[in-house]
Amino acid sequence: MKPSSVALTGVLVSLFLATVGVGAQEVLPQPAAPFKGHIGPTVQDSTLDFPPAINAPKGAPNILLILTDDVGFGASSTFGGPIATPTMDQLAKDGLRYTQFHTTALCSPTRAALLTGRNHHSNATGVIMELATGFPGYNSLMPKTNGTFAEILRQNGYNTAWYGKNHNVPDWQSSQAGPFDLWPTGLGFEYFYGFLGGDTSQWAPAIFENNKPIEPAHDDPNYFFENDMANHAIERIRMLHAVAPDKPWVVYYAPGTAHAPHHAPKDWIAKFKGQFDMGWDKMREETLARQKAMGIVPPDTQLTPRPKEIQAWDSLDADHKKVYAHMMEVYAAALSYCDTQMGRILQAINDMGELDNTLVIYIQGDNGASAEGTPQGLLNEMSVFNGIPEDFKQVMAQMDDLERISAGLNRDSPEDLDRRISWH
Repeated sequence: MKPSSVALTGVLVSLFLATVGVGAQEVLPQPAAPFKGHIGPTVQDSTLDFPPAINAPKGAPNILLILTDDVGFGASSTFGGPIATPTMDQLAKDGLRYTQFHTTALCSPTRAALLTGRNHHSNATGVIMELATGFPGYNSLMPKTNGTFAEILRQNGYNTAWYGKNHNVPDWQSSQAGPFDLWPTGLGFEYFYGFLGGDTSQWAPAIFENNKPIEPAHDDPNYFFENDMANHAIERIRMLHAVAPDKPWVVYYAPGTAHAPHHAPKDWIAKFKGQFDMGWDKMREETLARQKAMGIVPPDTQLTPRPKEIQAWDSLDADHKKVYAHMMEVYAAALSYCDTQMGRILQAINDMGELDNTLVIYIQGDNGASAEGTPQGLLNEMSVFNGIPEDFKQVMAQMDDLERISAGLNRDSPEDLDRRISWH
């Protein structure tokens, strides 16, 4: 079986419709119910009749759809990679693991296809939002005829919410002037807590709650967006369970990790100290060996030749090896920390006694690993977008602060704040 983002959305809706059965509504919105009361000359002569509420069928499952960002096939431990992802490991152990999920190889197109179950060109999202052009399939204005899974489920009795990355709002519609009909709250999601663009800082994120800008806690030295996002998701799920325990919900949870900038708490980076000193050539061999042992790839699978643009690890000097190994430590810490936050959400659902009635779909990466970092890596991804080369000596000098510098921000250093302003 080779599920794609289009097919997966069909699975979500089909699962619901199968649960609903014969009475499933194939055309939305549902037509107004006929008035079955009686209107007489006076109130006393009349019979009231309120329109019936639209309820999901009894026992309809909750749905948690997780989508990480820019994660390669061989990154997570669940698929033989070197980065510990215990939450995904447990889900794979308890459920099903698919190895041939297809994406469009770009953020916005994959996400548009996942939201609607339609080809990305049918969604006018043939490229990322910032590259939209005035041609069919590429103008980033998703047609109103392409309903999202959230809209379908909402109109069939579900509560709906979206957390994390959006990257599906047309670039010129992202201000407080709107329009907001292509924002999450205009696409069937009753609640949104996340960011609109392709990425954001974990330390000082550009957050929106529904369509209102929200300032993070700048005075909290321990603030981290993915922790904050998980807290918001847990809080709302608990609230819904308390207020309407019989009403199912769908949560689309889309963290920004492991897209640039790569951010992680220092103590998480320390967990991976030295684990990548063997270099990328040896790591590829070890990953493939684990994938064969796990049955993820056929036993006769061979590694592709290393691209000529990437140097052999053994040909690098000690400084380059030290910097590149540490970059991988930061990346690994970011992904592992992100996975752990999703584990907190699942634990909260389990504590409510709802885990067995929750369909969890965990997609590790919307388009595989990303190449913006170049073979050398970057202090700030904006430099490559603007054609500004970075000197390796500068990268090495700031190696120990990569988890903050990659966003151009170190809140303990005014110099780094000046640099952030100059870079952007």
